[in-house]
Amino acid sequence: MVCALLLERDQQQQRIVEQQQRADDLYIENLRLQVELGRLKKGYYGPRADRLQSEGELAQLLLSFAEVMDRKPVNPADLPLHPEPEEELRRVKRRKGRRRVEDFENLPVTTQVHELSTEERGCPCCGLERKEIGAEESWQIEYFPGHFERIHHVRKKYACAACESNGENPRIETAAKPEAAIDKGLAGPGLLSYIVTSKFNDYLPLYRLEDIFARQGFEISRATQSVWCGDVGDLAEPLYELMGDEVRASHVVATDDTIMPMLRTGHCAKARMWVYVGDEAHPYNVFDFTLNRGRDGPKYFLKDYNQVLLADAYGGYDGVVAGNAIVRAGCWAHLRRKVIDAEKAAPEIAQEAIVMVRALYAVEKQGRNASIEERLRLRQEQSAPVLAELHEKFFDCKEQLLPKHPMAEAVHYALGHWEELNVFLSDGADLPPPRRGPATLSHPVAG
Repeated sequence: MVCALLLERDQQQQRIVEQQQRADDLYIENLRLQVELGRLKKGYYGPRADRLQSEGELAQLLLSFAEVMDRKPVNPADLPLHPEPEEELRRVKRRKGRRRVEDFENLPVTTQVHELSTEERGCPCCGLERKEIGAEESWQIEYFPGHFERIHHVRKKYACAACESNGENPRIETAAKPEAAIDKGLAGPGLLSYIVTSKFNDYLPLYRLEDIFARQGFEISRATQSVWCGDVGDLAEPLYELMGDEVRASHVVATDDTIMPMLRTGHCAKARMWVYVGDEAHPYNVFDFTLNRGRDGPKYFLKDYNQVLLADAYGGYDGVVAGNAIVRAGCWAHLRRKVIDAEKAAPEIAQEAIVMVRALYAVEKQGRNASIEERLRLRQEQSAPVLAELHEKFFDCKEQLLPKHPMAEAVHYALGHWEELNVFLSDGADLPPPRRGPATLSHPVAG
């Protein structure tokens, strides 16, 4: 009888444990679904910037954090210099979206004079012709669509009539032919530049360019344009290699990758585009195309590099930095995104963590124009205490959260790569900023 009661009690306890485990699993699954739904809604409808949803509560946390920082002594040497009044005024104008006067004045000017006709100049009172006494001026910005032109090259030939009359070689010589981007090609450099810029910089597909050209009176098939893009890629490859060498000469190289859809027979393949950003001394963005996310792509591009690589926690970089002098630095932007994505599952943890991460960013902003030595001192004096507090916070969260909790993934990401995330405390170099414009070039293979 006693054995039966003990067995029944054990079975009941086992059922309670299983029910509790089932409840925990359902709770975690519900949180994961909420986080996934929030991530998808943000991708479709939300802003691209990583911001917490509960900014009101965050403002209160920031206020408390500011009160703590305000009680600390301030070194006057750490304060940024105030900008000149004129410089500050220009910043305000740009923030308000006003046009810049110098950009306006650089445009070519066409003056149109509007006058009264002879009949309109007559005075309605006495009938005499009214005299001009001044003018009112106004400005208008106009755009004229591009147009095609045929460039007719006529190369004159010259010969010596005296030599020819004497039966000697007339020494015939033809004027030099203008250099062409494509040998014996019909397209001029301006047309090639427009096609390549439209496709790779403005993301305008070639079939749309084909329609645009047709409306302007001269149709160029997309197949021909595609061949021309490949020819321009061959011409630009030496420039690409030179820019790659410049990026690899940087003290800090930032990198990331994104999915690049590639057409294949029957389906669309998920290829990859990698970006490598140089530092201020080597201000270039270089893109490299690979068929997959294997480590071979970045390993080949960085084969001669031996300084600091700033990247996310992708495991392929372990093989890139193995056996060489590359120092791998962690990316705080990726950690911040993971914390914000899991905010719905643990809003209080997310808010407290983001407050401290923003404090780190504030230190970087303060030292943006500082020297390497000064920036390193700021990081060690102001960022190090914040990092210590954040590290302790993450350890506490690890003990509180269930292993499969969405916020636990962000915590494990941070603790698992804490050494990489702290590299900037021992290096005063500035972070490579993202850039756009002429200092950006993709590998021709990516066409």
